[in-house]
Amino acid sequence: MIQLRTMLVSADNTGARKLQCIKTLNGHRRRYSRLGDVITVSIKDAAPRTGVKKGEVAHAVIVRQRKEYQRPDGSAIRFDDNACVLIDRKTKEPRGTRIFGPIARELKIKGFTKIVSLAPEVL
Repeated sequence: MIQLRTMLVSADNTGARKLQCIKTLNGHRRRYSRLGDVITVSIKDAAPRTGVKKGEVAHAVIVRQRKEYQRPDGSAIRFDDNACVLIDRKTKEPRGTRIFGPIARELKIKGFTKIVSLAPEVL
């Protein structure tokens, strides 16, 4: 469950380190976002000389969340951190070229096949 002002880590190599959720998309008056949802983030910490800067506003997709996620088959999955990947809003393509750490299987269902193919492990 990611909501307004939730701090996340970046799971890609765009240069962003810490991100803060500033808007939950996908619906009117929606409070929480889950795995595979697109959110608007503000970059709070970034590596020097990279493609992103501190204070920049971008779109990201949630790839890991601490709160357990109940799957339709009855199993549940949870991760150690809240993480997201910066994306281009129109094409759903990741802005980075590498993805770090495991990601959830729900991203493939939601249409983020490029992120799934770049990930080292899909759970």
